[in-house]
Amino acid sequence: MFATQPHDRERLPVEGASLRRVLGVGGLIAVGLGTMLGGIFTTVGSGANAAGPGVVASFGLSGLTCLFVALCYAELASMVPIAGSAYTYGYAALGEIVAWVIGWDLLLEYGISVAPLSATLSGALQQLLANVGLALPAWAQQGNVIVNAHGIDLAHSQVDVIAALAVVLLSAVLAIGIRESAATNLVLVVVQIVAIAAFVLALGGTVHAGAFHPFAPRGGHGIVAGAALVFFAYIGFDTVTVASEEAHDPTRDVPRAIVGSLIVGAVLFTAAAAVTVGVIAWDKVSANSGMLDAVKAAGNNPWLFGAVLIGTVTGAAASMLTSLLGQIRILYVMSRDRMIPPVFGRVNHRTRTPVVVTLITGAVISLFAAGLPLGLLLEFVNIGTLSAFVIVCAGVMALRFTKPDAARPFRVPFGPVAVPAIGIALCLWLTIEGLQPLTWLRFLVWFVVGIGIYAAYGFRHSLLREEAVAARRTSAS
Repeated sequence: MFATQPHDRERLPVEGASLRRVLGVGGLIAVGLGTMLGGIFTTVGSGANAAGPGVVASFGLSGLTCLFVALCYAELASMVPIAGSAYTYGYAALGEIVAWVIGWDLLLEYGISVAPLSATLSGALQQLLANVGLALPAWAQQGNVIVNAHGIDLAHSQVDVIAALAVVLLSAVLAIGIRESAATNLVLVVVQIVAIAAFVLALGGTVHAGAFHPFAPRGGHGIVAGAALVFFAYIGFDTVTVASEEAHDPTRDVPRAIVGSLIVGAVLFTAAAAVTVGVIAWDKVSANSGMLDAVKAAGNNPWLFGAVLIGTVTGAAASMLTSLLGQIRILYVMSRDRMIPPVFGRVNHRTRTPVVVTLITGAVISLFAAGLPLGLLLEFVNIGTLSAFVIVCAGVMALRFTKPDAARPFRVPFGPVAVPAIGIALCLWLTIEGLQPLTWLRFLVWFVVGIGIYAAYGFRHSLLREEAVAARRTSAS
């Protein structure tokens, strides 16, 4: 269970063709920003509710945590230039059981995170439709499937139809090809950067200093709780690593794109949060539409309102697209390692994408998007991500001591301990201080289920185990 994959091992798909290398550093940065930027529209309101004007510090604290983690990701990405992100790095540094646990956690980061993003997209689209006099039936506006002792209460349940359809549509784009997916993502990223910039520039002059007093109405704990919530916005810089096998030069470009996307995202997040709480009182900001509330409070300019609304739609769509990409590539690599059935690793010869797992993933996540409310998912996604980040930081320290002579085109500064240790400490602080006990309980249940699946399939079928058995038989004969 603690056997490790060679960090420099060339691993080919179990079945089908290889992935297509089409992404340069710009395309990789766009992948990271595509996952990240939509998070600002989803989290600025909930962060302000938790931290007050201190949400600006919450974004800063989350960004600082991610900076230490990003440096660790960059070193591992330069050493292990293949798809799989934290799962692959955990397998190379800490062993198979750790890799499985982190792969299981990444389902929360990438897969489950699509559901709240789709809810944001659906809400924004419904506002656009309302502006032209169109409205969906009440049962189709938001996800809230009610389960009681007798089963699903169909009479009172609601289904978010737009959210589910959006997941299916974006999954189809990913199945068509990485070049088409990257081009779609780039367009969406440009639109949302323009929308965020327009929001900051247009409302910057209406910010009043009194809105920031008191800065932390709920104390330091409120800022930490806010950081644990807005951490959702930063989920994405590590998506760059899952596209390593689709990069022209992963050893050089992936580390640059990780740090570059994080810096750009952090600047935009902090500016948007500062303007939002500087225009409207923090306790008047709605959890799901904080930036739109600020536009309304500043005079409700219809052009700016439309721009932010379109930015919300494109931001959520880009984040969904790249999160789905991350989830699909994680499952693809786990399948190559035979930790899950090999059908998930089959690459279509024409599209050069894992079509089967793409369509299955889209179908399953569309069900989550259709029926689960936004608030139930955000903390669950964050705890899975933070746990993945802890393992990445630990992996850097482990490989520095177990593989000290391995080639490292990028190295974490200040030695093998300081930066990874700070990253681990900050991640643990956010999870312990910022997340609710119920979130920890759900995460524990999720962990137990994952270990059960590993025991039933992954442990018995892993490629590494099969190779070890074959080697023993050869030496014995």
